[in-house]
Amino acid sequence: MAEISAQAVKVLRERTGAGMMDCKKALVESGGDEEKAIAYLREKGLSKAAKKAGRATSQGIVGSYIHNNGKIGVMVELKCETDFVAKNEKFQAFARDLAMQIAATAPLCVSPEQVPADLLAKEREIFKNQAMEEGKPEAIAEKIVEGRLKKYYSEVCLLDQPFIKEDKKSIRDLLNELIAVLGENMQVGRFSRMVLGEDAEAEATEE
Repeated sequence: MAEISAQAVKVLRERTGAGMMDCKKALVESGGDEEKAIAYLREKGLSKAAKKAGRATSQGIVGSYIHNNGKIGVMVELKCETDFVAKNEKFQAFARDLAMQIAATAPLCVSPEQVPADLLAKEREIFKNQAMEEGKPEAIAEKIVEGRLKKYYSEVCLLDQPFIKEDKKSIRDLLNELIAVLGENMQVGRFSRMVLGEDAEAEATEE
């Protein structure tokens, strides 16, 4: 078994926000490899998030961000189970990060399930036509379409977007990690992005 130093545990904890014992276990399981330990913690977070997914989220906060030029503003609803977690510093910091992410990337909606059916059908048709024009057989073209749709989701769906501060992680990854750390179900709800001089607002609601 690899010898795990307190410093290694500290570094992993700082990078992931996970508890000390969880970090130590992750490093032991991964033979001291930090990147493998991060992957282990992420998988554990996904497992915990799945177990909590059905629990009601009636508490939370509205995070906000105003760009320094004063011309872009965002409000986003981050929901949790209890007022105790809603007041947690990590929870509130994540809400601020969400608002900043929306300001920077202008997502269309929260998740792939919320992409309007007509828009999705249109994008799918475009991708299919592109693949066929490239001379791909139909079966291969379908696989290419799915791959391009995944990339499309990573551009227009908040949860699937790479985090602007750490692009190796998606917003969904960060949400699941926070669920694992704070022990409650959480959901991203509505958001509104306003740009000075524009009439339209981007709004979405997570079921």
